Amino acid sequence: MRIACIVVMAGMLAADAFAAEIPLSERRSGYSFMTPETRTMQDDSTANPGMLWVLDGEKLWNRKAGAADKACADCHNDARVSMKGAAAHYPAFDKALGRPVDLGQRVNLCRANHQQATPLAYESRDLLALTAFVAQQSRGAAIETGSDPQLQPFIAKGRELFMQRQGQLNLGCTNCHDDNWDKRLAGSAITQAHPTGYPLYRLEWQSLGSLQRRLRACITGIRAQVYDYGAPELVELELYLMSRARGMPLEAPAVRP
Repeated sequence: MRIACIVVMAGMLAADAFAAEIPLSERRSGYSFMTPETRTMQDDSTANPGMLWVLDGEKLWNRKAGAADKACADCHNDARVSMKGAAAHYPAFDKALGRPVDLGQRVNLCRANHQQATPLAYESRDLLALTAFVAQQSRGAAIETGSDPQLQPFIAKGRELFMQRQGQLNLGCTNCHDDNWDKRLAGSAITQAHPTGYPLYRLEWQSLGSLQRRLRACITGIRAQVYDYGAPELVELELYLMSRARGMPLEAPAVRP
């Protein structure tokens, strides 16, 4: 099946010599491409599997950790107030590091700097739970990522990577998500790659996952060299994707096939 998918992808996209970004007036969330059953699952908090991680994240938010014996709540109090709208600005510029960090990296920076605790592993349940809990406080808020002028050079790098052909299939992200959106690949809808719902629950994974996990899977699919979790290239690509989804409402935790 994987070979068949590759053949279909190569045949469908080979004719696209140049890519064009989707006009703002035509941009859509991945939610609009989903089946009614998947949309219903996302909308119902009692049926959305991602809410299990949100509940775990709330417990972790209030649990003391590290040598400082502090909880997130000791600094930020009630997340429903202090974190409202926060996720809508990530990835955000970190002055100390001089580069953007995504929400998961921000959680780990807080753990290291303020709780004096060991950073959580990428894609670990605890890190996904905390990011899902924080992101869920911004559900329905308009994405504001990219409004900081300091981010512009990094957005440009992310856009360059999005447009760049790479791997054995010689494809860029844009060839699917700008040139062929609303078509189908191996039975699945090709969306516009607006990451409005991360971390999200994928039925394919039977688990919650980060945007970086999804990006790495796509890079693997075009048979290109995969970046490590946390690599600057992945954060810059995240930043570009979130900045071009600016104005769309956050849906985290979303549900996708």
